[in-house]
Amino acid sequence: MRSMTGYGAASGHAGSCRLTVEVRSVNQRFLDLKLNTPREYGPFESDLRRIVSGAIERGRVEVHVSRALPPRSSGIALQKEVAAAYVKAYKQLQKEFGLTGQLDLALFAGRSDLFAASEPAADVAVEIVEVEKLLAKALAAHRKEREREGANLRRDMAERIRRLKATTKALDKAAAAVVPRLKARLEKRLGDLLAGATLDPTRLVHEAAVLADRADVHEELVRLRSHLSALEDLLRSDDPVAKRVDFVVQEVNRELNTIGSKAADLEVTNLVVSGKADVEKLREQIQNVE
Repeated sequence: MRSMTGYGAASGHAGSCRLTVEVRSVNQRFLDLKLNTPREYGPFESDLRRIVSGAIERGRVEVHVSRALPPRSSGIALQKEVAAAYVKAYKQLQKEFGLTGQLDLALFAGRSDLFAASEPAADVAVEIVEVEKLLAKALAAHRKEREREGANLRRDMAERIRRLKATTKALDKAAAAVVPRLKARLEKRLGDLLAGATLDPTRLVHEAAVLADRADVHEELVRLRSHLSALEDLLRSDDPVAKRVDFVVQEVNRELNTIGSKAADLEVTNLVVSGKADVEKLREQIQNVE
């Protein structure tokens, strides 16, 4: 069992470029993946998404990739064609207007277009290979963190299931006493209504049988035990189980509701209320599980 909340990070180098990959996730019903990468990695975004979706099934996941380039000594290139055009223009200016003087470097002062800085291009193909390796490491750390938190969730949910099993046992005992109480209640009511009249024993037995049948929760208790056993099995699984657990918890809640409405008994009702409180806690916890 794994929590949907977690964090993992990894750093490395591709040449002189330092790369860092971070993975964060929080609760979300479905997989909602957001990638934050340098513009240069745009063509590789689908590959990164495939790697993440292969490791995480659901949750709001943010992947941040940063690259830090070291200071580079820029090369300066003389734009000879531009310089030649300036010289030609100055000579033409002298000739047309009869100007004197010598062409020297002072005439080129402040001409920024005569020079261009050049930097070696980054090898993005090499970088992305390292990014994918770092992403795998970050996802492994992220998974470990989610498993640690998932173990805590499993312990809490296992305790809730244990409490529900105890409640089921108490319900079984309480339900067995419901029918005799209903029969006694029926006899009293009929006695009050028909005071002094002769009661038909056959009708009394029939009415008691109908009430007993309506109050019989044996099948619901059998299903309830089955659902709780299924939950215990799911908690032992290493696969993503949140959706299946959520479904079974809903079935547990449905059986408790049915038992409460059929039994119509104060003791049973109190036990059902107690059980539903544990079910609600299970439903809250399952929202944190992948």
